[in-house]
Amino acid sequence: MMSRNAVAPKDSSRTLKEADAAAAPRLDKPAKNTERISGKEYERELKKLHVELVKLQQWVQEKGLKVCIVFEGRDGAGKGGTIKAITERVSPRVFRVIALPAPTEREKSQMYVQRYLPHLPAAGEIVIFDRSWYNRAGVERVMGFCSEEQAQKFLRVAPLVEKTIVESGVILLKYWLEVSPEEQTRRLSSRIDDGRKIWKLSPMDLKSYDRWDDYTRARDDMFAATDTSWAPWYVARSDDKKRARLNVISHLLSKVPYKSVSREKVKLPKRKIGRYPAAGHPFKHVEEKY
Repeated sequence: MMSRNAVAPKDSSRTLKEADAAAAPRLDKPAKNTERISGKEYERELKKLHVELVKLQQWVQEKGLKVCIVFEGRDGAGKGGTIKAITERVSPRVFRVIALPAPTEREKSQMYVQRYLPHLPAAGEIVIFDRSWYNRAGVERVMGFCSEEQAQKFLRVAPLVEKTIVESGVILLKYWLEVSPEEQTRRLSSRIDDGRKIWKLSPMDLKSYDRWDDYTRARDDMFAATDTSWAPWYVARSDDKKRARLNVISHLLSKVPYKSVSREKVKLPKRKIGRYPAAGHPFKHVEEKY
């Protein structure tokens, strides 16, 4: 029998979770390293990481691994640039990027996650989702494209679906890119008068712009419900886009165990040339303006 002054034992899992939360840096506090990385340093480090991504690609093909990477974050957080940095030196046949448009009327009548399932990786593939099924927890919920009941149902079901995905042999990595309101404003403003970026500024971006707190609340609910041991969220601060890209690539390389695949040394064979005279066809040449 417990004495009156005895202290009841604490729930160890809750205690550990609270300790982790207390130790983790808050998203509303500035990052420790606020110094911008230089262009030269970025290119030097990115080159090294690209070499490792190629090794990862070969290992995934060799071993038939299935890797799924989800990128989420506010508008202007740098998801597209990070994905481009990952994929610019690897094969699009292995690294497939999925960026689905708004659902059709038929897709709206389907089970919510149904249109995402066909894009999950098969053996030897790495699939990257530029936004994913988490649209329901974010933009759809905040902008009223789904009911609150649908959003809450998604938050209950998503961890179970992801557990099934992981148990099927898929390595699932989920990244949230966190940008400050000041940096988001700067990036969205820069798109207005830049002909190279104007396509990135959608009507939805403008409608979402003044709902910062609503998106924060939706993000926090999403983390609380879906940050699981089998499919945890990883947060990358992205005010410095270059630094964020390097950090994310380095992190994902650490989460997919790989080794260098042995290959025969490549040597170009001797080439026979000049035995066939080129035809005198009146070729139409591209005008050399530059």
